[in-house]
Amino acid sequence: MIWVAAVSALLLAGALTGLRVLREYERAVVFRLGRVLPLRGPGLVVLIPLADRMVRVDLRTIALTIPPQEAITRDNVPVRVNAVAYFKVVDPVRSVNEVENHAVATSQLAQTSLRSVLGRHDLDALLAERDRLGESLQKVLDDQTEPWGVKVDLVEIKDVEIPEAMQRAIARQAEAERERRAKVINAEGEVQAARNLREAARTLSADPAAIQLRYLQTLLELGGEGRSTIVYPVPVDLPAPSPGASPMLPAALAAAATASGCACGRERRPS
Repeated sequence: MIWVAAVSALLLAGALTGLRVLREYERAVVFRLGRVLPLRGPGLVVLIPLADRMVRVDLRTIALTIPPQEAITRDNVPVRVNAVAYFKVVDPVRSVNEVENHAVATSQLAQTSLRSVLGRHDLDALLAERDRLGESLQKVLDDQTEPWGVKVDLVEIKDVEIPEAMQRAIARQAEAERERRAKVINAEGEVQAARNLREAARTLSADPAAIQLRYLQTLLELGGEGRSTIVYPVPVDLPAPSPGASPMLPAALAAAATASGCACGRERRPS
């Protein structure tokens, strides 16, 4: 009886050690005497002691931080770039049979691929087109990890470090570009202003009364509140002499207009 109880206890303990519980996001790759069995899980998995060996595979997305990599861009600028990759296992059996450690292998492959992709692009593209570079790197990694049963969903470039001398050069380039745009805008404004003045001159020359109204408006602006200048308007276009007027009067007025100009003024000194 003692031997029977001992054997029963041993069999019960062996049966209990052969039980495994897998979560919803886990799968089991079971090897029986060295040969792989069909995929199992999730839930309860029964193993034969001493004959079966189980490998757990996590199907959740893994965020892999790619260490900073130093590379030379296509225009011979040294840069230091770090990135992050998101991948997951889509075929647990291949992820166990085809590669020893799919996470480590994916990490090493991401580092080498990052340096290779950086070397095919210029610094301007690296700074301005990070999304496109991330998509290119994601495609490269996905094609190379597909035989391992791994799917790379996304690669994002986190930071790009460049030498300080290059930073100063980029700052000077940006400042020169802003100055160029300012000069172009100023020149375009001068052209538009000249064009508008030409149109205004044509409009005013079509009607002498419009010129006179503009002249009076200018006098009104000069004599605004708070001004200390007294303006004496003198007409330039003198009217024709009326019958019976003295013939010397227009000549005297013309001489006065020539001597004083269109308008003369003097400063009002405060008392």
